[in-house]
Amino acid sequence: MHKLISWTAAAILCAAPLFAQHATAPPVQESSFWAAEVTKGDLPPAAERIPLEPLVVDLEAKGRTLGIQGGTLRTLVTRTKDIRQMVIYGYARLVGYDENYDLKPDILRDITVENDMRFTLHLRRGHRWSDGAPFTSADFKYWWESIANNRFVTPSGPPEWMIVSGEMGKVTFPDAYTVVFEWSSPNSKFLPLLAQASPPFIYRPAHYLKQFHADFADPEELQEEIDYARVKSWAALHNKRDNMYKFDNPDQPTLQPWLNASGRPTSRNLFVRNPYFHRIDMAGTQLPYIDVVQMTVVGGGLVAAKANAGEVDLQARGLSFRDVAILKKGEEEGGNYRTFLWGNGAASQIAIYPNLNFADPVWRDVMRDVRFRRALSLGIDRRMINRALYFGLAHEGGMTALPSSPLFDPNDLSAWSDLDLDMANQLLDEMGLTERTPNGLRKLPDGRPMEFVVETAGERQEEENALSIITDTWRDLGIRLIMRPLDRDILRNRIYAGRSMAGVWYGWDNGLPTAATSPAYLAPTAQEFFAWPMWGQYYQTKGQAGEPPDMPGPKRLLQLSYDWSETGDATARARIWDEMLDIHAQEQFGIGILSGAPQPVVVSRRLRNVPEHGIWAYDPGAHFGIHHIDEFYFDDAFMQVSR
Repeated sequence: MHKLISWTAAAILCAAPLFAQHATAPPVQESSFWAAEVTKGDLPPAAERIPLEPLVVDLEAKGRTLGIQGGTLRTLVTRTKDIRQMVIYGYARLVGYDENYDLKPDILRDITVENDMRFTLHLRRGHRWSDGAPFTSADFKYWWESIANNRFVTPSGPPEWMIVSGEMGKVTFPDAYTVVFEWSSPNSKFLPLLAQASPPFIYRPAHYLKQFHADFADPEELQEEIDYARVKSWAALHNKRDNMYKFDNPDQPTLQPWLNASGRPTSRNLFVRNPYFHRIDMAGTQLPYIDVVQMTVVGGGLVAAKANAGEVDLQARGLSFRDVAILKKGEEEGGNYRTFLWGNGAASQIAIYPNLNFADPVWRDVMRDVRFRRALSLGIDRRMINRALYFGLAHEGGMTALPSSPLFDPNDLSAWSDLDLDMANQLLDEMGLTERTPNGLRKLPDGRPMEFVVETAGERQEEENALSIITDTWRDLGIRLIMRPLDRDILRNRIYAGRSMAGVWYGWDNGLPTAATSPAYLAPTAQEFFAWPMWGQYYQTKGQAGEPPDMPGPKRLLQLSYDWSETGDATARARIWDEMLDIHAQEQFGIGILSGAPQPVVVSRRLRNVPEHGIWAYDPGAHFGIHHIDEFYFDDAFMQVSR
């Protein structure tokens, strides 16, 4: 059974049983991939490339086998910008979740936590960036002083998570291998933030970025770089070159397992092993085992077909449950792959988000009436959608914590989620929406027909299939559902600007919270929650953009999120979570449809150490990240030519 996400300061302080943090490192073997460079003197030997105290991974303790270096792993993405998946999958973090969702030191040698107020980060001596430059506290200092607190690079100032109880935290740098973050009040969100799929990178390669910073660069050389990049200012240039998450600047050094070897994003991107990566196995083999990752960009509709044709070695992104039949058929007919079915960690597989910040005042007022949102939910035949899309294997109900979470409440799952057209029509009548057009559509207060436009990213057929079924039942409510497929970026920009009436997407990334999980994502703290983009912008920019919440429910959620951060009592935190989940269940800000649909994962029969059972979740989990893809290997790697 999947272990739920939890962590404590004590767990962080203890030596991790799966990561022998202070074990004596075995003699390090030289990589055949970099052997020529070492022979020519272009690279130091492997023993000099790893930290003095590397992270020694005990694979046997994890139920895995020691691997061999070599080979090229093939995988697919559907957009050029998705090369950032290498940062997600690679999952090198200061602290990160293991496969049991416990937080452990990773890039850090260890970390000392005092009352969730003072966090002392200890770096690994001898750790280096992918270009061989030392990784030290100077890289954290550069982020704090020259990025976060530079008004040109970051006009909004330090990130909001640095502020606790209205007070900005302090960051100090006692020596080259020690960094201290300190607050006067507990900040229990700090470590989980560092372990996110998209973490706040609180360090930067200072030696590289200083050439683009006005405080360090030669003015004439800097102006030449600005002109060459065709940007307006040095700060714009700096931000363009500083893409730790996007991973689209091959010149920027990294700490990830693989580095970008293709230059700018293309249709076929290659990533080669980081010669200075900080993890080794018990036999002294430097990770990652796999030499090269080949990430090819294809059309979204081709992923399943190419996986079926044996053109991938590891694939989950771009696959959905509807692809299982063809994948299993190909596997049985001699395909050189296996199809695993992982659980799904999102709170909802499909959710509809009425935009409470929609620019149209008439529609906005209608959508802000909870009776309307409840009516929409009551008008969805979840049973039919489950049978049609998932053979009845998904969980039907609204968006809430998943059944395997200790915070799960079946009443929240079922609230306003059973098909009841009579009740839905009664709610709409109570709103005064009783006038109809000749063809039976209800009229808005200004006389327009009630045509509800739901925009999609155009990437998942299951979303469109579900909306097609919903179209029929909503028609019985006097509402015409209009589905509008868009590009993902266009969809997001329209929602963030208040131009989209409603969007469809997944539910919360983390459907498996515990009381120790920050509930901030249930409150209007980010524009990414499609129901309240402008309230999220207001929070994220400290009032410089967006608008403050002006509805009781979202205001209460903000207060509860704050209350959670102010207490360390587990019982009090559980009560806060319960109330926040209850508010969402009753208010239907995001109208969940189904959850828990299995996620197919295609794995080459030659690939080893890939778990047959897992949870496919963006955050926490970073998809393949918590399973440490750097430990996967090909059993015939010695026969493959990687270069």
